[in-house]
Amino acid sequence: MQQTPRLLIVEDDGLIRLDLVDMVSDFGFCAEEASTADMAVKMLEADSDFEAILTDIDMPGSINGLGLANVAYRRWPNIRIVVISGRYNPADGVLPPGAIFLTKPICANHIEAALCGHDLAVA
Repeated sequence: MQQTPRLLIVEDDGLIRLDLVDMVSDFGFCAEEASTADMAVKMLEADSDFEAILTDIDMPGSINGLGLANVAYRRWPNIRIVVISGRYNPADGVLPPGAIFLTKPICANHIEAALCGHDLAVA
């Protein structure tokens, strides 16, 4: 029996987080939520059996989404990392290798492609 892939959604805006959970659930993921990157790190330390992390950049706490992406890459290198933002566009070299950046508002097809490892089609 194949296990449902788990995804950690890290977003401080509750409405956006809820929308993302609904969206990725439609793609077949079991979504778990964190409202800060600090909370996400604690969740990963307790249980790192996630297929992917979908994180916003701008969040309260001691680290933001870019910090989370880099910590996750170093500590849990097999987890796919997707970073999103409507405010920032990371400079070259800021994201860890293999991480994908998407701008808000996010197209459901681009999220699905990024999370499932498909090529992103140019819209």
